[in-house]
Amino acid sequence: MSTATQVRHAEDGVRPSHGASHAPGGPVGGGLFDPEQLGKSLPDAFRKLDPRVMVKSPVMFVVEVGSVVTTVLAVAHPGDWFGWVIAVWLWLTVLFANLAEAVAEGRGKAQADTLRKAKTDSVARRLTSGGAEESVPGTDLRVGDQVVCEAGDVIPGDGDVVEGVASVDESAITGESAPVIRESGGDRSAVTGGTKVLSDRIVIRITTKPGETFIDRMISLVEGAARQKTPNEIALNILLASLTIVFTLAVVTLQPFAVYAGAEQSLTVLAALLVCLIPTTIGALLSAIGIAGMDRLVQRNVLATSGRAVEAAGDVSTLLLDKTGTITLGNRQAAEFVPVRGTTAAEVADAAQLSSLADETPEGRSVVVLAKEEYGLRERHEGELEHAEWVPFTAQTRMSGVDLTENGAGLKVRKGAAGSVCAWVRERGGEVGDEVHRITDGIAQAGGTPLVVGVEDGGGPRVLGVIHLKDVVKEGMAERFEELRAMGIRTVMITGDNPLTAGAIAKEAGVDDFLAEATPEDKMALIKREQAGGRLVAMTGDGTNDAPALAQADVGVAMNTGTSAAKEAGNMVDLDSNPTKLIEIVEIGKQLLITRGALTTFSIANDVAKYFAIIPAMFAVAYPGLDKLNIMGLASPESAILSAVVFNALIIVALVPLALRGVRYRPMSADRMLRRNIGVYGLGGLVAPFVGIKLIDLLITLIPGVG
Repeated sequence: MSTATQVRHAEDGVRPSHGASHAPGGPVGGGLFDPEQLGKSLPDAFRKLDPRVMVKSPVMFVVEVGSVVTTVLAVAHPGDWFGWVIAVWLWLTVLFANLAEAVAEGRGKAQADTLRKAKTDSVARRLTSGGAEESVPGTDLRVGDQVVCEAGDVIPGDGDVVEGVASVDESAITGESAPVIRESGGDRSAVTGGTKVLSDRIVIRITTKPGETFIDRMISLVEGAARQKTPNEIALNILLASLTIVFTLAVVTLQPFAVYAGAEQSLTVLAALLVCLIPTTIGALLSAIGIAGMDRLVQRNVLATSGRAVEAAGDVSTLLLDKTGTITLGNRQAAEFVPVRGTTAAEVADAAQLSSLADETPEGRSVVVLAKEEYGLRERHEGELEHAEWVPFTAQTRMSGVDLTENGAGLKVRKGAAGSVCAWVRERGGEVGDEVHRITDGIAQAGGTPLVVGVEDGGGPRVLGVIHLKDVVKEGMAERFEELRAMGIRTVMITGDNPLTAGAIAKEAGVDDFLAEATPEDKMALIKREQAGGRLVAMTGDGTNDAPALAQADVGVAMNTGTSAAKEAGNMVDLDSNPTKLIEIVEIGKQLLITRGALTTFSIANDVAKYFAIIPAMFAVAYPGLDKLNIMGLASPESAILSAVVFNALIIVALVPLALRGVRYRPMSADRMLRRNIGVYGLGGLVAPFVGIKLIDLLITLIPGVG
């Protein structure tokens, strides 16, 4: 086996089946209560108090304005302890909101620092028009330039291999220690700047400008500098801004009624009321939820070129999945030796193993292994095969085998496509019965690939039997598809196989539908049909021929091993090149939407309890009947208002870990998910403030001069 083949097998062996790998250095940064992360994020939280930054979040900007107003009033009346305490807790509310966002951004910056270590200023060996080499800084390279890289060289920029084959260390980008093969032509030609060539010599055509390389884009995205608000996030911001305006008008118009009732309220109380009634909880955590969603993708080695793609993944209703490498293991494996009448399975296994000893393909190796495991046949020693003449497989003959000549006796074995081997037997005067065709047709209808084994020896030329090659469906795929079905997601398998084979694999894997003998045009047409029905579509791809479909899909995940065209067309890139990760990406997108929806529900339900705390306290003197609304039995108007403000600030801190980690995702239908969220977070949002405000009120009453 060649070095390149060994490396390729090593590469295939380290890929996790469910995308369990993480970004370089693993998950970085802890939650809000990680002292190191807190220390790094606190200065950023204070810098975000700049009104020019705060105005981007209308809800928290109103809280900051309220903090300024109450602070001015407290300074004007230095003896008013109540005003000072309210002002302090309003500022803490703003600070806690900024801290949540700063912690989320800090985790991304830590990942960006790891990536920066991989980004070095390299010297490139650029080829001139005459074919000579010249040394230039990597920053001087332009799109279309061709550079030479040999063992030990750092690749100076993103590009495609146009000449040669080499093993490349991509651990700085993917975190995987195993080298990968990059070669000209095909779908393994793309290379990333900052990775290192380990062997051989390759010529690379640069495809990106300096400063726009893959690492540059990834650094910008994980830092949050390039994160744009998604449509759903913008819509929710508009809703929160509208609620803020409504409650602001309500509080402003409340004062005339209070004056009329003889219970005029101070600006401090009105500011406290406004802050407690507007949806401050979700307003404080909204940005952190979005950043954390991108962060979870990066931890799984997926680069999303936009937040819109992450959100779209959560709304996907159709998944297009390649059969090979995604649903099946990717290499057909020998599953059974089927003899024809007059022979035994052991004889077929012996001849099949002999013909496969020089076959380095995964299929050939699986024949040897199956014969060894099922029939105890050992591999022959070199001495036993010194007179062997190996017949390699070619596209013309469509078969391979071996000719043995020893002591005047001869043995010829052929293994390959049914038509080719049967024709070989007939050419030598042998007969092929209908049984062979019945066996091969049965295997094909079952979704397998038949390889016929023929021999010529003292008994004459004849067919011994058939090897059943089978696409092996990955373990657990049927269960995962069942989970997707429970979520209302339709799965479609894409394959170049004939419809009979495709149908058998689809049935075994448990997908909802399949597209057989698929061409790039067929994929595009399928995506457009699904989108015309109002469904969002996600797919994976790695080749240039996948680029149109990746661009058309709402979520297009390109493999890092694929071509530059595929990576440019998609809106996500999987650094591990693991097609099954598309399922995880959908789950992460759904978790993002569920987290946002759950905390929005909790926040709005929260306000009901604060209403019962503050309104009775404000007007109980003017309208004693309102005391019946004081169902929490709060000690005094001052403690009631103060308890609500303190709870409003502390609940943000309590929910930051949930916003960063995300609400636990469970595969279920949208209806069940909605009922669950309303039951858990809606009811929790109602009950928690009643309990929390009452406990804070009890603590406040213990302070001398307050209760």
